Amino acid sequence: MLAGEGVVAIWNDIAEAGRAEFYAWHLNEHMPERVGTPGFVRGRRYRAADKATQPEFFTLYETSSFQVLQGTDYLSRLNDPTPWTRSTTAHFKNTTRSLTRVVASHGVGSGGALMTLRFDIADEAVKSVVPLLTSALETAARLPRISGVHLLSADAGVSGQATAESKGRKDLLAPARWALLLEACDTDAFNASLVLLQQQFMELRNAEVGHYMHEYTRLKTPWQPG
Repeated sequence: MLAGEGVVAIWNDIAEAGRAEFYAWHLNEHMPERVGTPGFVRGRRYRAADKATQPEFFTLYETSSFQVLQGTDYLSRLNDPTPWTRSTTAHFKNTTRSLTRVVASHGVGSGGALMTLRFDIADEAVKSVVPLLTSALETAARLPRISGVHLLSADAGVSGQATAESKGRKDLLAPARWALLLEACDTDAFNASLVLLQQQFMELRNAEVGHYMHEYTRLKTPWQPG
């Protein structure tokens, strides 16, 4: 189960010249800052488990509610990026950032492996597809070595809101409208789940699929910017 009702989902690559800086910044400033924001509960970072997975990194922030992602505390952080944030994000590439509502979350806990699916559902099909997909996810969550299955729906307006942190960045791509996250004990456990879901839902057959391994988790942190 996810730790709240809101999620910031970020996929990104890093230029090789900025890799060391990215790790230092993410561990020592950025994750503590984000998880220190009121309403943020947990941050997790993953790295690609195979060469076919792009982008290389996936970061997941869980919030107590979606309203936290629209609130002044989070927005004030986005509009006051630190110098280290500015220098590090200059090395970001192929970044997709979606601010999402948790539509469904099933399972027994977090896993060391994560599969992400980015996809779309036609607006006119949402009311018919989502209940069926949610039911199928309950089945997928019970498959061997699967620990969690989560369906996320992005708010395009909130995800694409211009801030001081995003100003001038050329790496930002369109937000993923829908995302499916599967957590497991190992990446091989995803095969049966993916077959099951793609057989039932045409929307998932052309999804962008990535396999990731867990690198780091940050729990609630006191934080003073600067």
